[in-house]
Amino acid sequence: MARRIEIHPTHPQVRLLRAAVEVLREDGVIVYPTDSTYALGCRMGAKDGQARIHAIRRDDVHHYLTLVCPDLSSLATHARVDNQAFRLLKSLTPGPYTFILQASRDIPKRILDPKRKTIGLRIPDHPVAQALLAEFGEPLLSATLTDPRLELPLPDPQDLFERYAHAIDLMLDAGACGLEATTILDLTGPRPVLVREGCGDVSRVLDLDAG
Repeated sequence: MARRIEIHPTHPQVRLLRAAVEVLREDGVIVYPTDSTYALGCRMGAKDGQARIHAIRRDDVHHYLTLVCPDLSSLATHARVDNQAFRLLKSLTPGPYTFILQASRDIPKRILDPKRKTIGLRIPDHPVAQALLAEFGEPLLSATLTDPRLELPLPDPQDLFERYAHAIDLMLDAGACGLEATTILDLTGPRPVLVREGCGDVSRVLDLDAG
């Protein structure tokens, strides 16, 4: 049976974070809060965890997951970031944005776009997510906790737990979360391309691009 751990939303308790880290290191699947919605997460190397996330979301195995990083330094070790992309990343992170970039060679092929060799990466601006990443010491393979049968992700942790407890190992409950997914920007070309408009402020992106 999955565990539901109530954790402080702005000052998360280390002992509670360590319970989630223990699950991740055993290749389990957790639910955790972000600055957009609640998300599913597992260790990057957890093949079974990746398959479980796809099954929970009822999506195609070819739907690519996101690598969630604690900071720019970590992100830059997993993707190829030129000077222009770095400036944009620095301006928008941490925040509710997912960036598509060329992956570095250390990324498992099973989580890449096989044709473009790209990956989505993000740096969340949420105290619990940041503290979890710091305690875990490596990025999380992640995806929005959603279901194609629902119009929007569920914001209430109690509703989420009741719906998904059978399929996960642990949930970090930090109270109500958002309803809108991240803004997705493709940074693989000479100019940023807006792939999906979400809760990240698009006007900032356009202003930076114009400049």
